[in-house]
Amino acid sequence: MIEYKGYIGRVEFDDEAGIFHGEVINTRDVITFEGTCVEEIQREFRASVEEYLGFCAEQGKAPDNPNAGHLVIDITPDLQRAMIQAAKREHKNLDAWILDRLASGIAA
Repeated sequence: MIEYKGYIGRVEFDDEAGIFHGEVINTRDVITFEGTCVEEIQREFRASVEEYLGFCAEQGKAPDNPNAGHLVIDITPDLQRAMIQAAKREHKNLDAWILDRLASGIAA
């Protein structure tokens, strides 16, 4: 994985073509890049991100922010109800309760 301006790129090697190809994985927009060596793939990754940001600016559109702080997940109604009850027992709102659980899971 490589990172530039908060955008994270995943790189794979195509043995048949003899090139590295990559894709930004933390945005809904499609940003790809390729190169034949490590230095080139890093350079092309940064260039692709800059090109994407420039394109968005030209179009007057906000780029998809990879660090927007929003997470959307699907859960069952029963699980949601249980989470709300657990949060209430701890005198927290659901967002605060979830953030505490996520942070403690990462720290473990």
